[in-house]
Amino acid sequence: MSRIETHMPAVHEFEPSAHVDSFARDHLPPQEQWPVMLWDTLPELKAYPKRMNCAAELLDKQAAIHGDRPVIYYNDEVWTYTKLLEAANRIAHVLVEDYGIKPGNRVLLRSPNNPMYVACWFAVMKVGAIAVATMPLYRWRELTFMTEKAEIELAICDWRLRGEMETTLRESKHLKRICYFYSEDVPDSLEARMATKPAVFETLDTAWDDVCLIAFTSGTTGPAKGCMHFHRDVMAICDTFNRYVLRPTKEDVFTGSPPLAFTFGLGALVTFPMHVGASTVLVEQYTPQKMLETIQAKKVSILFTAPTAYRAMIDLAKNFDLSSLKKGVSAGETLPLATYQGWYDATGVKLIDGLGGTEILHIFITSEGDGIRPGATGKPIPGYEAAIFDKDGNRVPPGTVGRLAIRGPVGCRYLDNPERQTAYVQQGWNFTGDAYMCDEDGYYWYQARADDMIVSAGYNISGPEVESVLLMHPMVQDCAVVAAPDGERGQVVKAYIVLRDKTQATPETVKLLQDFVKAEIAPYKYPRQIEFIETLPRTESGKVQRFVLRKQAAETKV
Repeated sequence: MSRIETHMPAVHEFEPSAHVDSFARDHLPPQEQWPVMLWDTLPELKAYPKRMNCAAELLDKQAAIHGDRPVIYYNDEVWTYTKLLEAANRIAHVLVEDYGIKPGNRVLLRSPNNPMYVACWFAVMKVGAIAVATMPLYRWRELTFMTEKAEIELAICDWRLRGEMETTLRESKHLKRICYFYSEDVPDSLEARMATKPAVFETLDTAWDDVCLIAFTSGTTGPAKGCMHFHRDVMAICDTFNRYVLRPTKEDVFTGSPPLAFTFGLGALVTFPMHVGASTVLVEQYTPQKMLETIQAKKVSILFTAPTAYRAMIDLAKNFDLSSLKKGVSAGETLPLATYQGWYDATGVKLIDGLGGTEILHIFITSEGDGIRPGATGKPIPGYEAAIFDKDGNRVPPGTVGRLAIRGPVGCRYLDNPERQTAYVQQGWNFTGDAYMCDEDGYYWYQARADDMIVSAGYNISGPEVESVLLMHPMVQDCAVVAAPDGERGQVVKAYIVLRDKTQATPETVKLLQDFVKAEIAPYKYPRQIEFIETLPRTESGKVQRFVLRKQAAETKV
């Protein structure tokens, strides 16, 4: 065993930037705080030119090849590659000519999943600006924080979300203007401005290491952190996970529930399908029923959603023709074995469990096809390396739980946040905050988030492990397990459970579920406290907000 490598990341020689506004490069962390970047581990990555704009790669070039093919299905609309290109070009003219956007300026985007959002995102890329996408459920305080942190002056927003946006305009020191779309009664709407612009725009020749997006984390443990990513990063996720794991073709039809403002959604529903000339179905608000209806109606072949959605669809799947579905990707939270098996039994599709993060843009550990080992997250995807370290910085042997560290062609660069940067990146590795175990065969097994490990009477207990067992019981629809303070044991395991039949929320059910857990795993891990609730608190990207439940558990007297 050895300590974390002491070598520092090699100094990166920046390409001459196309940015007139130098904000992004001025606010990158110093290079000694960057992770080691594995930019040459794959042939595709080695071949990248030093001048690169991801809009040219994903939209301009693909439209030249697949112009008349559908790229987006939305309600009754069908957008071809050519239509999307022309819309993005017109919006690019609006940005430059009507709003004076210069290369390097930040533009806030705010919308549910729809084709106008996609066109706006590509327009921002084409003019060399930086997209700052925001979740539709964010409120003005969160939006104001982002506009201040990224010094944003212009927002492009869906008219239906104007309420919080207008409050942000009043409260923000930096935000000066808002351009709305889907606003038929507004004379200076984005569509009205687009109507006067040409359908041709020359995409700016940006450097491959020009920042093109600042993705704010979901902020489950405090203020959101801005993750700065380059044009080459956007292409790198396409040439790693998409190329080597998902392997779609132009005939595939994608859909899924993650918001496009979430980097998981951006890859899953925009850049991955467009990378191969495929199409995507965008739905603004998915329910399990709606998702199954869409798969059947649109002949969807690749699905991206969270474990909770797959779990909710298992019992409904028999009512639909899902024969078109070839692949399902699960991310956002660890995939319980019961959900994996239930979905496979219902559909015959083996779910691809993926671990990713906003800091690294997309998935970096996964498995697919015959390489899937049910219950394990998988192995590092091509282009990435993983390792497990103890709290003192020593690598641990297989079978030992420790801190997961990752490095690859994309890595963490926080916007002006040295404290979090040096916590996340240590000696060239990205430390994700997850507790993992790697087995003798190189498969990585999720144990818990670092703050989800429960220490009860000296025993280390993984909350997600207890959750996985509870979800195997037919009475349990959903659950989350956290630590609750206890005078005798320090902490005890507490389970918040959503029952399929709410009338069964009785003391008898509590004992039944406790006994079930005792029979499946070591008895000391059973939930000594169980509380039945209507629904679990979740972020918009589907993650359970365990910090909310921990706070609630700490305040509850038993």
